[in-house]
Amino acid sequence: MATHNFLDSSLAELLDEHARLTLDDLARACCMAPGWVVQRMEAGLLHGEHTGDHWQFTSAMVVRARRLARLESTFDADPELAALTADLIEEVVALRQRLRQLGDPS
Repeated sequence: MATHNFLDSSLAELLDEHARLTLDDLARACCMAPGWVVQRMEAGLLHGEHTGDHWQFTSAMVVRARRLARLESTFDADPELAALTADLIEEVVALRQRLRQLGDPS
């Protein structure tokens, strides 16, 4: 699991935080069909910005979508459970970053 967290963090760092991806780009990035992304958006598990006639997603959504796809496929988790798990992982990552900022080496 640590390898996946490293890969997700590395991916987030490589992607420009201001970069915007299309629905098809996001689906391709997590090796899923565009319909999979749309279903997660309709359920409120992924968020995008609707501009003009298409959707745009941030690099943070790429990391989240990849995490959801991996949790769903690896553990045969339903989307809501995968999203809850992703929320907890994201919270742990944020807390660890905060600890590092405060000078805690762990």
